[in-house]
Amino acid sequence: MFKKIFFHALLSSILSTIASIIYCRIYYFATEVDYSRVVNPGSLMGMNALICFVAAFLFRALLGMWKKNGERVFNLAFSMGSFACTAIPISVSLPLDIKNPELFPGLAVPMLFFPALAWLTLRPWFRYE
Repeated sequence: MFKKIFFHALLSSILSTIASIIYCRIYYFATEVDYSRVVNPGSLMGMNALICFVAAFLFRALLGMWKKNGERVFNLAFSMGSFACTAIPISVSLPLDIKNPELFPGLAVPMLFFPALAWLTLRPWFRYE
């Protein structure tokens, strides 16, 4: 079962990274504000992978504790954790030479939900029994 959870996390991190990079490009063309010093493909890949693999370990632990309700508890925790993390980009201080820092939450906040969305999107392809 650990191998399935690992591949679920790997594919979720790849999918959420692709979605984040696409969203970054769309946001750049819509606002013409460049945050590439703060949010770049490398940092997006690292953060999405970190979030998805931490989620995988949490998922495995919750399935071990609660066989029937572990997935429900995990889905609720992952969604609530993603929502709670919206305070991070709102409160972060950007370097002074970056123009339009007030638009940064519009870029970063939606991307916080991409790992959870990717995990839940790919969930039907994995059976955990």
